[in-house]
Amino acid sequence: MQAMDNGRFQKPGAVMSLTAGQTVELRCKGSRVEWSYPAYLDTFKDSRLSVKQNERYGQLTLANSTSADTGEFSCWGQLCNGYICRRDETRTGSTYIFFTEKGELFVPSTSYFDVVYLNPDRQAVVPCRVTVPSAKVTLHREFPAKEIPANGTDIVYDMKRGFVYLQPQSHHQVPSGPPSTTILASSNKVNGGDDISVLCTVLGEPDVEVEFRWIFPGQKDERPVTIQDTWRLIHRGLGHTTRISQSVITVEDFETIDAGYYICTAQNLRGQTTVATTVEFS
Repeated sequence: MQAMDNGRFQKPGAVMSLTAGQTVELRCKGSRVEWSYPAYLDTFKDSRLSVKQNERYGQLTLANSTSADTGEFSCWGQLCNGYICRRDETRTGSTYIFFTEKGELFVPSTSYFDVVYLNPDRQAVVPCRVTVPSAKVTLHREFPAKEIPANGTDIVYDMKRGFVYLQPQSHHQVPSGPPSTTILASSNKVNGGDDISVLCTVLGEPDVEVEFRWIFPGQKDERPVTIQDTWRLIHRGLGHTTRISQSVITVEDFETIDAGYYICTAQNLRGQTTVATTVEFS
């Protein structure tokens, strides 16, 4: 791998630190080159990223870099026999790039709220990454308030990943509770004749199923409604997958009997959670 530096291409180190805003150009020799880069750039199909294959090298260009682009960039050659290709382990290159940006000490996350599951049979990562290699980072539990030391035995800090629980134990508070549930109405004030939808959402472990139940104002009058349950897996990078389970109740041609509390109960093997929202007749 080669990186552009002061108008010249040279082999980058295992770690690079650049100022955000720069355009980064990386090259890898070979007629068939594949690339890997931070999942953030794939999540939003970022137009700032360009990957091209030239006759003798592959080229990756990232324009207007930001602190959110901090991460590992790697390339490797492909050995192909017809349409079947495999990775050439003898021709690989990688570099981890820190993009420093004023006011952005931490690498921004694609979501404000995230769930990390601690399981005794595998490592768990709290994705707390920084944009400055020399930054000193500590982990804090919100409730009860306490600093959790990275002692190098149970928990270590990896600047490329975050805080790593090497072998989670029961005292680390492995989750065993009911679903983490939220509820949201398309509107909390509805005109007569309009349609209304209320969405109930659960973020959970990939292999834990969730069942939903609804209580709604027109239920006693056998008001016709549509209820649809779905789920999907969200891959958040760094080997972290979250299951998002959702149930949506839809009422068409809103009437006065439809005003009131919409109550959603989500249940898994560990318990149940009930949430509610109010919809008023406008």
